[in-house]
Amino acid sequence: MTDICGAPNVITDPLELRTYECDGLTSHRATPALVVLPSTAEEVAGVVALCAEHGVPFVARGSGTGLSGGAVPHSEGVLIVMSRMRRVLEVDPVARRAVVEPGVTNLSVTEAVRSYGLFYAPDPSSQVVCSVGGNVAENSGGAHCLKHGFTVNHVLGLEIVTPSGELTWLGDGTGVVSGYDLLGAFTGSEGTLGIATKIIVKLTPAPEAVHLVLAAYDSLEAGGRAVSDIIGAGIVPAAIEMMDALSIEAAEAAVHCGYPEGAAAVLLVELDGPAAEVEAELATVHSLCEKAGAREIRAADDPVERAGIWAGRKSAFAAVGRLSPAYIVQDGVVPRTALGDVLARIWALSQEAGIRVANVFHAGDGNLHPLVLYDDASAAETEAAEVLSGAILDTCIEYGGSITGEHGVGIDKSKYMPKMFSPADLDTMQLVRCAFDPANLCNPGKIFPTPRLCGEVPGPRRGAHPAAAAGVEIF
Repeated sequence: MTDICGAPNVITDPLELRTYECDGLTSHRATPALVVLPSTAEEVAGVVALCAEHGVPFVARGSGTGLSGGAVPHSEGVLIVMSRMRRVLEVDPVARRAVVEPGVTNLSVTEAVRSYGLFYAPDPSSQVVCSVGGNVAENSGGAHCLKHGFTVNHVLGLEIVTPSGELTWLGDGTGVVSGYDLLGAFTGSEGTLGIATKIIVKLTPAPEAVHLVLAAYDSLEAGGRAVSDIIGAGIVPAAIEMMDALSIEAAEAAVHCGYPEGAAAVLLVELDGPAAEVEAELATVHSLCEKAGAREIRAADDPVERAGIWAGRKSAFAAVGRLSPAYIVQDGVVPRTALGDVLARIWALSQEAGIRVANVFHAGDGNLHPLVLYDDASAAETEAAEVLSGAILDTCIEYGGSITGEHGVGIDKSKYMPKMFSPADLDTMQLVRCAFDPANLCNPGKIFPTPRLCGEVPGPRRGAHPAAAAGVEIF
């Protein structure tokens, strides 16, 4: 490895290795055998080829902000950290695209193209620190995905290193797909199909006008009615976000966002587009929020004022650390029409478990982020929090939703995959993985609860796993 990346970029010291033992979900940890920090695509390819030659598992890591354990390293493998590959290589304002390296932070892309009147639309709450490469791996969304779409809608091409160490391209940078959509399959594959080394992203023209509406309510149900009414009126805001009283309390303590005191729920509705259109929609949204029972409504079109309001929502995940020594950031999706029932169920589950839950969610597309607060010094409370977290996901499935909307499956949710998918479904997904990575060396142990050996005949297993019978360790 030192011949490929240079001795200063290879970490072997046990204490330094522990720096990389987990991602943003600290409940899953493993210390890698080796960490490398490549600076070029060719170095990444060289490292992967060496791993493939010797049958060594490897995991790619971006900024480490993931929340599903997707970048947890393999204890007997190599962790490839992409954070030094952080250049914006090219900006084409006419074609409205840019070529960036995977370690570039999300917000840096917008900052690099702002002078052209353009921006990069996907905006996870961690956009100041999360990497575009990580966003590709998880198909990240963010507050504005309701109107502008997820990462997959803004990736036009990828240079990748395959699990065998080959450097190649998926997509031609135009967004036009001929044949199988390998670009779409790779985006959101959670690092199990290869490693992105260059990303061609689509840039979006900055809107002529942006208005942000804040509406405070005495109940989550009332805020939910406003959301349904807005969408029912044919309006598609750039974002519709909601926070409950507990998350408001945390945000206020952290960033002093100035949300209305005593509100049980705060709804944020952002409208963007041509000025005349936004003005018309603003009047309708104001009326609908008022009709749903808003106790206070504010509107802001000044960028600084809007940023101040958004700061409360953007800080919510980190802010709850002021209320609890530990918490689980959950991520599930339900149909928008089921929001009220699901939130009521979460409240009931919380009361039954004696564990507090702060709710922050993308109300417009039903993507929930319940924050389960607990004391990790108590083994009983830790277990109760895990049980409650699982019950919330079960509720999402029960109401026709999903176990994840943007944080990914990783290690944390792999056990829930059989609750959503049949064995035949999971086998089909594994066939895709095996087509890219027949040796199962690329981020092994993620997504699938019981990964199959590539080449194994799909169907119910009987007796010992073929790999175990052959004396092969399954990573």
